[in-house]
Amino acid sequence: MKQIPWARIAVSIFFLGLLATPAIMRWRLAQHTLAAHTTLDRPAALARHGFYLEEVSHAAGIDFVHQAPTLDAKLNPIMPEVASMGASVSIVDFDRDGWPDIYVTNSAEGSKNHLYRNMHDGTFKDVAEELGVADVNQPGTGVSMGAVWGDYDNDGYEDLFLFKWGRPELFHNDHGHGFTRVSEQAGLPPWINANTAVWFDYDGDGLLDLFVGGYYPEDVDLWHLKNTRMMPDSFEYAKNGGRKYLFHNLGNGKFEEISAKEGIDSRRWALAASASDLRGTGHPDLFIANDYGVSELYLNDGKRFHEAGQQTGVGFAPKSGMNVAFGDILNDGHFAVYVSNISENGALIQGNNLWVPKEGAPANTISFENLARDMGVELGGWSFGAQFGDLNNDGTLDLYLTNGYVSLDRTRSYWYDFTKIAGGNSSIIGDAKDWPAMDGRSLSGYQQKHVWLNDGAGRFVDVAQAVGVTDTYDGRAVAMADLWNRGVLDVIVANQRGPLLLYKNTVVPGNHWIEFDLKGTESNRSAIGAQVELTWNDQKQIQEVSGGSGFAAQNDRRLHFGLGKNVQLKGAVIRWPSGKVQRIDSLVPDKLYTIEEPQ
Repeated sequence: MKQIPWARIAVSIFFLGLLATPAIMRWRLAQHTLAAHTTLDRPAALARHGFYLEEVSHAAGIDFVHQAPTLDAKLNPIMPEVASMGASVSIVDFDRDGWPDIYVTNSAEGSKNHLYRNMHDGTFKDVAEELGVADVNQPGTGVSMGAVWGDYDNDGYEDLFLFKWGRPELFHNDHGHGFTRVSEQAGLPPWINANTAVWFDYDGDGLLDLFVGGYYPEDVDLWHLKNTRMMPDSFEYAKNGGRKYLFHNLGNGKFEEISAKEGIDSRRWALAASASDLRGTGHPDLFIANDYGVSELYLNDGKRFHEAGQQTGVGFAPKSGMNVAFGDILNDGHFAVYVSNISENGALIQGNNLWVPKEGAPANTISFENLARDMGVELGGWSFGAQFGDLNNDGTLDLYLTNGYVSLDRTRSYWYDFTKIAGGNSSIIGDAKDWPAMDGRSLSGYQQKHVWLNDGAGRFVDVAQAVGVTDTYDGRAVAMADLWNRGVLDVIVANQRGPLLLYKNTVVPGNHWIEFDLKGTESNRSAIGAQVELTWNDQKQIQEVSGGSGFAAQNDRRLHFGLGKNVQLKGAVIRWPSGKVQRIDSLVPDKLYTIEEPQ
């Protein structure tokens, strides 16, 4: 789809005026209500789509509601927009009992984060306070934006990195019995206004390194502003955001910051990042989705990163990147990349990107084409977090997308005033005092989520309403995990100023599955970066253990493959980060395999 420059959005004012009228807003609300009333029941959804998602957070003992931060009073006129992030969810088995646990962030000053221990009986218990990872949003230290888990010292237990608008924190996992704060000892900087982080072993030395992406510049204290010139200087090519950090693990509990030396020196406004070996070189590449500009792909040659640039396709059109998720959607052994952006009828159609590798690229190179429109996953509203996962165990990866920006007054829209700023020059855009007051108006609020089902033939079909996903909260992070060890992927969604939602998945009987829990020895113990290529019947699929994916999220480290019916497993090939290649034969479906890297 052709990119619509922000500077020319003003030509849509006439249409925005129509969009903002109460009559049109009431019509749109009526349409949404009608859609909710036509939701299919569980038996029909199972028969037609193969799965059904039931929201069970309260029954599971979780009644968490995210709180947004309250920043400097100078930002009060646009506070709902500026303070519109911070709801995050990450999955971890922190006590190594074989059951996934859930960590969620809060973002109000003085609010508590929650670590929900899986009680094995369908319920969860918050243990964050007693284990020392709850009281992390104290005034003067900033507030939580997200968390990722990785075993940085290879002792067998996942450690916690908490990224904030404020002081970043590293907590060492004391064998599942508690957490010790080690931020200063690790050598972390005093302040990063970060919205993304990912663990990965970029140099293959067996120790997890850490990437952190800044959003606002690190010298901005959002609670004590020197002035209000802290906004992006462009809606298309902003380069006045926070810096990027690459922390090299030195192996003694300390990290060295080496981003500039390793070729990562951008100051674009990072919102999401993830790492994967996209070219089959054995080295993880780094993909960054940036707000107010182009995405960045840093290719890793084993010694240094090199920004790929426009020749790969991903750096061509400036948009509002908010998500990075990898998935072998065509079962051809190659990862596609899903980057979410903004789409609002009558206002702005950026469209989400589904970057699919082109065939025939030379060895150790890669080039993408955007097939989001062709495959049916382009228009997702004001999109945020998304993850790939086989929700009906039919053997192909589906896609779950959250959306919705600021849901306030249903009858009044802020889009008209928003376009006036977006079309202004950098001196106006960059100063928050020039932004019109929101005055309780919504900006792409109350949006219906998308659950796109992969039909196996190159198309996705939205089945959200039919399979039970009817919430219209302002969605941010989404994670997938087999929470109750049943062989199905459940979905956990964090909402800004809204509840944490647990969608328990029911899959039609007869669709098989297999899961892998990998543990490194020469590679990092978390096995982050390890790839499993599974072959069954006449198809194959590749998955990779991730140290952070989506928007402010992390999936279960265990890899889940749906297999469909009439399964004939032919084996799996594991490519460990150390470079070792291991083949596993004699596999049977409907089983979790725990595999340790050969010595």
